[in-house]
Amino acid sequence: MSHQPTAKDAFIAKKAAIDTMLARLQALSAEHFDTHLDAVHWGHVGNLDYYAELLKRITDSAFKEGEHAE
Repeated sequence: MSHQPTAKDAFIAKKAAIDTMLARLQALSAEHFDTHLDAVHWGHVGNLDYYAELLKRITDSAFKEGEHAE
C-alpha cells in the first residue's frame, strides 16, 4: 500500500530543505564565502551583490516588502 503525501508532509519536507540551504549559506558566510579577505576583488563583490539580490527577492516576498508590499 502506497502512502500518498499530504500537504503537511510536503510542507515539512520543503521547510527542511530550506532550513538546510539556510544553514549552508550561514556557514559559507561565516567563512567569507570561501574568499581570502586579502585577495578580494570586484568580482567577489559582484557575486555577493547577486546573492543579495536573490535573497532580497525572497525576503521581500516572505515579509511582504518591496514590490510585495500591500
